[in-house]
Formats: sequence, C-alpha cells, structure tokens
Amino acid sequence: MHPRRSAQEVLLCDLCETVPLQSHCELCNINLCKACVGEHLSDSSKRHNVVPFLQRKATPNYPKCPNHAEKHCELHCEDCDIPVCITCVSSSKHVGHKLSEFLEKLSSKTKSLQKDLEELECRIYPRYEEMASDVQTEKAELETKYGKLTTAADQQGELLHREITAIVNQRKSAIAEMKTKHLDALNKNTDEITQKMADLKQITSDLKSILKSNDVSLTSTYKSRNSEFRTLPPKVRVTVPSLSAQKINKDQLNEMFGSLPPLSINTEPGDTMKSAEAVSSPPVKPLLDEPRVTATIDTGYEYLYSVSCLSEDQVWTRGDNNTMKLLNLQSKLLTSIQTKSGIPPSDIAVTRDGDLVYTDTSNNAVNLIKNKQIQTVITLQGWRPRYVCCTAANDLLVTMLSDDRKQSKVVRYSGSTEKQSIQFDDQGRPLYSSGGLCNIKYLSENRNLDICVADYRASAVVVVNQSGKLRFRYTGHPSNTGQSFKPYGITTDSQSHILTADCDNQRIHILDQDGQFLRYIHCGLFTPWGLCVDIRDNLFVAECNTAKVKKIQYL
Repeated sequence: MHPRRSAQEVLLCDLCETVPLQSHCELCNINLCKACVGEHLSDSSKRHNVVPFLQRKATPNYPKCPNHAEKHCELHCEDCDIPVCITCVSSSKHVGHKLSEFLEKLSSKTKSLQKDLEELECRIYPRYEEMASDVQTEKAELETKYGKLTTAADQQGELLHREITAIVNQRKSAIAEMKTKHLDALNKNTDEITQKMADLKQITSDLKSILKSNDVSLTSTYKSRNSEFRTLPPKVRVTVPSLSAQKINKDQLNEMFGSLPPLSINTEPGDTMKSAEAVSSPPVKPLLDEPRVTATIDTGYEYLYSVSCLSEDQVWTRGDNNTMKLLNLQSKLLTSIQTKSGIPPSDIAVTRDGDLVYTDTSNNAVNLIKNKQIQTVITLQGWRPRYVCCTAANDLLVTMLSDDRKQSKVVRYSGSTEKQSIQFDDQGRPLYSSGGLCNIKYLSENRNLDICVADYRASAVVVVNQSGKLRFRYTGHPSNTGQSFKPYGITTDSQSHILTADCDNQRIHILDQDGQFLRYIHCGLFTPWGLCVDIRDNLFVAECNTAKVKKIQYL
C-alpha cells in the first residue's frame, strides 16, 4: 500500500503527509491541507495560486531553472529556444528576445506529441507489422520460386544431356559403319591376293614337274604367265578418320543452357504518410512474371504506327492516312481529326493539358490541336520534324532530320521557342544516325529527365541526360547475338523503366533507367510498333500490321 494512502485511498497533503488534502497550488503543482496552506503562502518570492482541490486545473510541473536553483521556468525564450525564469529574463542575456508563456509552448508541444503518438500507434506501427508479415510471406514464396528455378535448371541439364547422348550415339554409329566398309575393302583385297598366290603355287608346281620329266611335248607347249603376275594386285589403303571436335566454348555453352537475368533486389519503402512537409515519391511496382493483355482496340487503319494516351481508357492513334482517331477501349470512335496538309502525320503526342500535337513533314511544321482547331506552333527551316513527345515541364521534344538527310538531332521547345538542341557527344561525334529513307526515331522523357531515343538505323536506344550528355546506348540483349535489334516505339513509366518495341522479334524490351535489361514482354504481340504508358502504368502497344492497340498490364 502506498505510504500516503489509507485502505480507503484517502489523498494526503504533500507537505505534512498526514492530513487529507483540501487545496492545490497551481503554481507549485502540490496538494495542501488547510493547515499547510498558510505556511505555503508565506513564501512571498512566488505568486502562488491556491485553489480548492476539486477546482484545480491540470497544471504542469515547471522545470527548475539551471541557473537559478530556487526558480521555476515559467517562460520560454523563442530566440534561444530554452525555458527561462523571471530572473533570467531580467538579465542582459535575453534582452530583446521574444518570450512566450511556457504553458503556451507546452500546449503546442503537447499537441505535437499527441499527434506523433497517434501516428505511431495508428498508422506507422501497423505498417511495420504488415511489412514484417510481408517479408515472411516473401521468404516463403522465395523458397518455392527458387525451388522451381532449380528444377528448371535440372530439366535443362537433362535435356542437354539427352541431346549430347544422342549426338554421341550418332557419331559412334557412323564410326562403326565406316569401320565395316574399311574392313570389307581390305577383306576383298585379301581374297584377291590369296587367289593370285594360289595360282602362283600351282604354276610353280607345274613348272617343276615339266622340268623334272624332260618331256619335250610338255616343254614345247608351256606358255609363260610371268608377265601377268609381274603386275601386282592393287593395294587397298584405308585412312582412319579423326574426330574434328571443336574446342568447347563455355560462353556458348552457357548461352545454350540459358542465362539468368542480373540479380535484382528492390527495396520497397513503407508508405510514407502524406503531409505538407513530405516529398511524395511513386510507390515501387514490381514487374509481373506474366504480363497480360487487358483490352484490344481495333483502330480501323490498314497500318498503325503511333498511340498516345489521353486517359486510362482513351487513346489517340496515327495510321497510314491523314486522319488521327481518338478511340476508347471498346474500339468506339470518339473523335477524328484530319491533318491540315492532307498527308499522314509523322507522329502524335498528348500534352499535359490533354491537347493533341502532331508533326507534318510536308510543311516542316509541328501543330497543336486545341478544341479541334489546328494551329501551327513550330515551323522549321532546313529541317524536317519527325517524332515528338511531351515532357513533365510541358515542353516538346522533337526528333528532326536535315533536308539533305545528313544530320539528325533532338530539339526542346517551350511553346514556339527553342530551348535546347542535342546533336553531338563530348567528342563532337553525332549522337544519332542519319541518311536513308527509314529514319525512325521515337523518343520519350524518363522520370529522371533523361531523354530516350529509339534510333532504328543505329540499332540502338540512345539515352542522354537532361543537359544532353550521353549516358548510354542499349543495343539489345547480349545473349541474342543472332537476332537483329531494331527499336521502333519507346516509352517510360513511373518506375523509370524504359520500354522499347522490338518489332522484328515481336516483343518489348524492358530496361531500367541505367540501360540494364530486365525482361521481355511477349503477350502474343505481332509487329509491335508505337508505345505509350498511361498514368497507372498500363502499356499500350500499337501493332502495325494488325492495326490494333493492345493494353497490357506488366507491373
């Protein structure tokens, strides 16, 4: 039992500790009996505020002043950000400083603490619990997935073993057949020689008999066959072949077995509570093991080249005629607009404001369509605009080719004003290919503000940073040396992935922002050409020969 409480839980005076309390000093935050009130008020150095106990307020314990032991800090110096007592305030140290009531500071701090406590208990800690559970689940899934991976390696090894065994048996069978034919040839030669030797023995025996008999008749009728036997039988020579085995190339053997992508460990931060102070960042979205087609749009073109998202369920398309179409996921035509020149546009893009932009090589113009009205925003001299994209800052990036087809560059525009031209690397060499008729150079701005160009003629994705300095070139997956890489469309997503269409090989390459290959998207694609990604990271693929747009979920 508490020494100051009886069995009936009677609260006692804090001073004498024997008499039940009746009053409370809000300044000193102590409880007093009637007799001790007078003694307590006798201390005139403080402005005590004694009230009946039941009328007391929740009064805090003022901290004692570190410089004046007998004083409590009832004020807070905002300049020094420390509690101070009356004596401190009167000193020269805090002259001109802003002072506030300690209780006001305490009230503000208390609210902040309560807010922190609520966030910790109700939002942050439960997410840590969820993360811990997710890690356990991930570990369990890891065991299963790596088990399947090991099984796949074993199966591939067995397959290669069977193929090698079959090849060995084929070679052994061929060797046995060659040996039999060589032996047959030698046996035939042996039989011919043996027959000749038998004939020679018979002739030799006959000659001996004639000579021994002295028979004139036999001697006169004898005809010599020596000239016949002077020509020896043909001698068969056989050459045992050698096995022309090539030196085992471990790299080729590794490729034949199958390669593993680079180890990828993504650290997923817990969801940060949104606040005015917090800087928002996109949530980590892992790649799906099996991407899937969620919608197919029939555009009605004979050939389809570009797609650009207006929303999650509406896309602008460009094909082989002069009409640009806005379609929904059900293939319904919502709007169609014809080019001003009457020829097909070179490319299309949707601005941050939802307006459509298209390039026209007939008059070397970049046009903006606003409220179905076409206005020319850029007109070029000596250059032809080809492909276009809109940036996060609502600028336009345009790939263009010189009239003589000898130069290519990327130019940034703010409205009609040229802000940046990107054409050469640090050594003065061209960044992009030029020449020829097929100058496909789709482009996209990544979240890190890199500019990514799919350079078809160069067989490369060329990536420069915001200032135009070359970061890297991607020329296809290293293991596919036998397959040509010709990038067509290109786009980027919220994870800074770079996606490019490998039309000739019917697939999409996914790279990270540093150009490292991550995986392919197949999804039964046929001639994938133009690409775009909506705000939820759904991929839209324009299939050239089918003239269909496929919406694919891959994250």
